[in-house]
Amino acid sequence: MQSRNSTTYNILMYSHDTYGLGHIRRTMAIANHLRDKNTNVLILTGSPLAGRFQFPEQVDFVRIPGMIKRTNEEYQSLSIRIDQEQALSIRTNIILATVKTFLPDLFIVDKEPLGLKKEVLPTLEWLKSTNPTTKTVLGLRDILDESEVIQNDWQAKNVYEYLEQLYDEIWVYGNKYIYNPIEMYKIPLSIHNRVKFTGYIPRKTLKPSKKSRVRKRYRIMEDDKFILVTTGGGGDGFEVIDHYLAMHDYFPTSLPFKSMIITGPFMPKRVRENFKNRAKKLGIKTIPFHPRLEELIAAADVVISMGGYNTICEILTQQTPALIIPRETPRKEQLIRAERLKSQGLLDFIPWTEVTPQLFRDKIFSLLNNHRQYSETINSFELSGLDTMLARLTSFKTENAENPQDSTIGK
Repeated sequence: MQSRNSTTYNILMYSHDTYGLGHIRRTMAIANHLRDKNTNVLILTGSPLAGRFQFPEQVDFVRIPGMIKRTNEEYQSLSIRIDQEQALSIRTNIILATVKTFLPDLFIVDKEPLGLKKEVLPTLEWLKSTNPTTKTVLGLRDILDESEVIQNDWQAKNVYEYLEQLYDEIWVYGNKYIYNPIEMYKIPLSIHNRVKFTGYIPRKTLKPSKKSRVRKRYRIMEDDKFILVTTGGGGDGFEVIDHYLAMHDYFPTSLPFKSMIITGPFMPKRVRENFKNRAKKLGIKTIPFHPRLEELIAAADVVISMGGYNTICEILTQQTPALIIPRETPRKEQLIRAERLKSQGLLDFIPWTEVTPQLFRDKIFSLLNNHRQYSETINSFELSGLDTMLARLTSFKTENAENPQDSTIGK
């Protein structure tokens, strides 16, 4: 038997990490904003790169065995040679044991309502049956996939019923007028009032002096035009980088800007080395990973990316014009996001199958020529995600204070 009676508020966050950086970066941004001297945040993550990031005081993580996606329904262990069921069993038991020991006041589950292959379901059920005072929140990025795909998936997994039974709130990290999951995913009327649209999640902003120092560090002068190419984790970013280098091959003498490419830590080493050699001949610097990507985005005149949620939020925070080449498989969330944000004048994009050297070049020049217009439009776009979540947390804490309970937890 364990007893919880503390002035410290515990938040546990489950980060749905498979093959990329977006989930852990988003989770860390939220954790950093919600923590304070009386608020602990513990992150459950399968990201192999979690240890490369700097964790602030009151924030720590528990590493569960990593998994990578082979298909929409099939995963495999990232590092150790065990089958999917073994890996999932280990992860499921670590998650449940952590909850039983940490006894969170708030449990935030990232993206997948039941976790990877339902690994969080036993924990959610345990909380509701044994420790119902813990607030449970599902955090959803603005867009998950095409509406029909999500509806079919959630119906097959009985997610709609679990949402009603197991979650106190659903936080949507986006704006209702840009994309409304309540309508698109047919969330039941009975839980509409649990859905809170937080707005997009901002990242740390940089002072102009910091931007100048970053540019100087990489020998980019004040009058230079600097293009940053980043494909997140890099596991599926091969074609974007290949297109960018092909554009330089096609226009070897008429591209008046400096470039840097972040290939991503998950890109196969052989492919990464090939890009490095090709880029070197064109005078382009490549690096596999940068722990403070926001610095490079802020220092750039244009960012070229695939359009994952996390990168888009970093681009909007730094108010840097962006050209997006959205992935369309295995999910279309990046394409839908690019279409919706372009309609707001916040970025430009080229469909995955329509990229040519000429179009690539024209889009970059258009962004450079209309830099001020894009920056002003982005500046007027409110990124309210973190403040909205902090307001919800304050409400939870107030509720706790008004209804103090000395919870006795049994295994």
